Amino acid sequence: MHTSAVILEGPRQLTLREIGLKDPTEGDVVVCVHHSGISTGTEKLLWSGSMPPFPGLGYPLVPGYEAVGEIVDAPKGSGHKIGDFVFVPGSNSFVDAKGLFGGSAGTLVTQASRVSKIDPNLADRGTLFALAATARHALAGMDARLPELIIGHGILGRLLARLTIAAGGPPPTVWEINPTRMAGAQGYQVIHPDQDERKNYTSIYDASGNTDVMDQWIQCCGQGAEIVLAGFYADRINFAFPFAFMREIKLRVAAEWKQTDMAAITALVHEGHLSLDDLITHRAPAHTAAQAYIDAFENPECCKMVLDWRTLQ
Repeated sequence: MHTSAVILEGPRQLTLREIGLKDPTEGDVVVCVHHSGISTGTEKLLWSGSMPPFPGLGYPLVPGYEAVGEIVDAPKGSGHKIGDFVFVPGSNSFVDAKGLFGGSAGTLVTQASRVSKIDPNLADRGTLFALAATARHALAGMDARLPELIIGHGILGRLLARLTIAAGGPPPTVWEINPTRMAGAQGYQVIHPDQDERKNYTSIYDASGNTDVMDQWIQCCGQGAEIVLAGFYADRINFAFPFAFMREIKLRVAAEWKQTDMAAITALVHEGHLSLDDLITHRAPAHTAAQAYIDAFENPECCKMVLDWRTLQ
């Protein structure tokens, strides 16, 4: 078996080429991918070569963990059948390339237990399930508080805000410094941090991936406030201790989503409590992947880029 796939040969060396696939084993499904999303967090770090050392990391690799498509082969007893529309968080069944992530390919072979059946009417919006599950995982942490302030109005920040409102929490404030990302709020306020005079936030979630201004966040905290790092960070995290000491700050790191988060998001979307509308800003055919990745990472107007693999099938 072979498939077209995005291959990172090394930092900033991205191609689209044919690659071999391992034969399916017992319990595997084969998925014909319709769409895959480009992550501006971990994928940007892989693309730029700034990803910290990580188990299983190396080049060449197939990036991506936000794929949706149709099952074209499924074993009996897997809980899936041919024709099911599913979300796939990646694959490691490539020949001669690492699949630490492995979602940006035209065909994927992966364990049936890893895929989640979703509504086919979602189409490319289904690629957002990983980010939505990541946001839910951050909100559902041990003794977690719903965010009062969210840093960054990218897709993760928007999903955190939407989930907060869906959970019955007060609408959070969202900080954003990029004028092109100020729009798109649904039931909450987006402002530039310089416009915010509040100094008693009890729960701050970072969805920007940038901790350079962490001291500014801390100075907006009330006593015993919690700061949640919901992104993935390449650099060491530093802050001035006296400000955190005076406020007795709590710092929590939110890890990657679990299957329980995916199940919760699937239910919220299916029941109409969480909308994935108006979040994808850019789309490109898969054969233009090299330029699409550059646009996803360097175009300030691009909040979410999705590749369409159907043009290669």
